[in-house]
Amino acid sequence: MKGSIIMVGFFAAGIISGLYLIIPPNLTDNSLSYYALCGLMLFVGISVGSDTKTLKSLRHLNPRLMLLPLATIAGTLAGCSAASCLLQHRALTDCLAIGSGMGYYSLSSIFITQYKGAELGTIALLANIFREIITLLCAPFIARHFGLLAPIAAGGATTMDTTLPIITQVSGQKLVFVSIFHGFVTDFCVPFLVTFFCLL
Repeated sequence: MKGSIIMVGFFAAGIISGLYLIIPPNLTDNSLSYYALCGLMLFVGISVGSDTKTLKSLRHLNPRLMLLPLATIAGTLAGCSAASCLLQHRALTDCLAIGSGMGYYSLSSIFITQYKGAELGTIALLANIFREIITLLCAPFIARHFGLLAPIAAGGATTMDTTLPIITQVSGQKLVFVSIFHGFVTDFCVPFLVTFFCLL
């Protein structure tokens, strides 16, 4: 919980810095975020590489864990279908297109804006950002109450990059490779799923 509060604090500090131009605008472009993410991935890699038990455990992983991305996609689409029953002013295909972003807010929102307009694209952006933030903040709670695989499923496409550090912390290094594989598969499926539901 303490780690989640620290992350929220940094997020809030970033918003305030952006609003009041505390940090020079030329330092806040996308390349800075990219390099910060690369740094995070480097440290996760160092942590995994220095633990020989983690590398050896890869050989003993249950092959059924490779089905986790499919379960995540199916669960997400089922949840979106249920949500569409409550949001009667939104078509089922719109809800499924938004959910198909799997947390990959930058790509999915661009696709949805192109096919369905700026309003739905903005909703997709916010919905998928919230998915990532909820995973970052609630991963300890999710793991404690729903199991070690639950934070990976919650993270969607973000589990091989932005949410990987917190997943490593709460689910353990033995699931790092599962998390990366999960993120890769769901990430790969996003453009196909979003386009498919937008065109229905």
